[in-house]
Amino acid sequence: MPKRYFYDSVQNNTSYGKTTSDTIWHKVRNFSLTNQLGKQVSLSDLEGKIIVADFFFTSCPSICPTLTRNMKRLQDAFNKTDTIVRFLSFSVDPVRDSAQKLKKYADKYGINHDTWWMLTGEKEEIYDIAKKEFKANVADTKVDTNFIHTEYFFILDKDRIVRGWYNGMDSTHLNKLASDVVLLMLEKDKKKKRRLFGS
Repeated sequence: MPKRYFYDSVQNNTSYGKTTSDTIWHKVRNFSLTNQLGKQVSLSDLEGKIIVADFFFTSCPSICPTLTRNMKRLQDAFNKTDTIVRFLSFSVDPVRDSAQKLKKYADKYGINHDTWWMLTGEKEEIYDIAKKEFKANVADTKVDTNFIHTEYFFILDKDRIVRGWYNGMDSTHLNKLASDVVLLMLEKDKKKKRRLFGS
């Protein structure tokens, strides 16, 4: 299984004279932004989904068009499992990237608006999400924290925990991302109690 990367704390539990450590993994907080259809959406709307995310801007002349095409390939690859996997693209130039501009960009690349949201909102909020929640500046140490322009895709599991980042320009990384998404689909929910003997 893809490993977990960031933790918030470690709790020590003592029972029957034994002490065990329990890691509290960093869970991406809920947020509310506007998608390309002009609709206010939040991360909590995607509860129980596996999320593939990136950070881009529509006027980008360099890596973003390739990243968008590669994300579209992933969306097409998982179109039969579109109830499980969702895609998010956060604009790092939200002042210029209005919902209308994002929709025009999305339509240009033929993306499915139901399973892939291109998001805009307050710049401070988007940068906070990039740096403090997805840890984009940890994954990509070369990124300028004043302008989060990274070629990495990020995966969140069903519990909103970062389970990996992958170079979206590299086919080997993209294949690994796709196989990790499949593994996360198969991962059992530890919070659900197992049913014994069909009861």
